[in-house]
Amino acid sequence: MTTTDPVKTTATPKAPRKAAKRPAEPERFALLGVWAVLFLVFSLIVPETFPTTANISNMLGSQAVLLVLALGLIVPLRAGDYDLSVASTLNLSAVVVAVLNVNQGWNIWAAVIAAILVSMVVGVVNGFIITRFDIDPFIVTLGIGTVVQGLIYQISNSVTITGVDRKLSDTMLTQPFLAIPVDFYYAIALCVLVWYVFDHTAFGQRLLFAGQSRDVARLNGVNVSRLRWVSMIISAGVAGVAGVIYAGTTASADPTSGAAFLLPAFAACFLGSTVLKIGRFNPWGTLIAVYFLVTGITGLQLMGAQQYVQQLFYGGALVIAVIMSKLVKTRGERRRQAEVRPDVPA
Repeated sequence: MTTTDPVKTTATPKAPRKAAKRPAEPERFALLGVWAVLFLVFSLIVPETFPTTANISNMLGSQAVLLVLALGLIVPLRAGDYDLSVASTLNLSAVVVAVLNVNQGWNIWAAVIAAILVSMVVGVVNGFIITRFDIDPFIVTLGIGTVVQGLIYQISNSVTITGVDRKLSDTMLTQPFLAIPVDFYYAIALCVLVWYVFDHTAFGQRLLFAGQSRDVARLNGVNVSRLRWVSMIISAGVAGVAGVIYAGTTASADPTSGAAFLLPAFAACFLGSTVLKIGRFNPWGTLIAVYFLVTGITGLQLMGAQQYVQQLFYGGALVIAVIMSKLVKTRGERRRQAEVRPDVPA
């Protein structure tokens, strides 16, 4: 009788299937490539003025206010909320600094603290109305922003206030390294902070979770209402910091100038969501978008374009960025479905 060797008849277990490697997504770096090409083109067209140290320093320093404002704005955007009051809040902060320091004789640093606290109150009001009454943040922040603009006219008597303490300007405009104003380095430091919060803290992950699906976030124990409220306060507080920087760089406060920051801030945020981390609002993408936009505007102006090109560039960039953001989001959803169901085309 023949016996069968049990070792030979035992089926050999199959090696576990390796997870499919995700595509490299080269489009994550597309904006960086376009930015490099844009810089090269303008350097060739206007070599006497565009690629100079003075012009580059000016571009880097001049966008610190916009970059800080946009970095605050991406916090509620990451949670799925719009904050249309950020430009008015920035303007309010600058005017409060000027009124308290110039008209009321306050110490400049006390005026700065008061301006940031007042700005945060705007965020508290926004967050309360949005979460307590479940109203679309688009409508709430638009209305609150208009109310804030009215308050600005009242406290400033609708006139530009000049003569802000030079200590604030010195703190913002000193050039400690590479002839670049120090406010640029403040903005970079804030970028690092936002990156750390978004990628390495539970708060940042909850923001992303809530932005993707609030219902699912609630089912997983996330207090979505409190999260949205806090994000509005942070957005307003950072807008207040941007207003302080603005007051320091101009040594004055114009009750109407803040409105000019709203469109470019949103353009930078949405354009930034199409680079590095596709479909997600992220600080480094926002930084790249801000300086991509200023590169294009500065180059066109040095070529002789009129001032209105700035509005055309920002408006066009916002529309294109929203379209691209929608396209990459749809593509990402298809790719995730393909990972779960191989029969679904990516």
